[in-house]
Amino acid sequence: MKVCIECYAVSNRATPLLGKRECLENHDQYICGTCGRCICIQKDSNRQLRRIDFPFKSLEIAQLYLRAADYLYHMPCGIYEIISESNRKSYKIFLNDDDFTEYLANNKKKYAKKHYALYRHVYFEEFSKTEVRKLSHQEVQAYLNNSGD
Repeated sequence: MKVCIECYAVSNRATPLLGKRECLENHDQYICGTCGRCICIQKDSNRQLRRIDFPFKSLEIAQLYLRAADYLYHMPCGIYEIISESNRKSYKIFLNDDDFTEYLANNKKKYAKKHYALYRHVYFEEFSKTEVRKLSHQEVQAYLNNSGD
């Protein structure tokens, strides 16, 4: 299996994971210029947060959203493991180690065994065919028809 050099995914239809049609129809998407995969990059109007700002259930799922963070910050972000009081692990994207350390300081009920990114692309690269926009109805339908669902 070959990983996309731009968006770090094996499948060009790996996202969105939940509410595919609604997300593709209503949210701005990072459209990978290399493989065509869409990654939700929409900011929630109420809380001003994006999907990349929330924890993920696995490192693999976090990797599917990492390129959106890299693109927004124009820097390689990292995925960090966070452990809750109940020992449940989650994975969250941060710009750097300092932001991760600050998050842990502000969330006393969470901790980490490793204080460095488990995954980070080496450098940030721009790709000329990348687009960030809402998809047309036809594009949504084509994306869903090719998703294997």
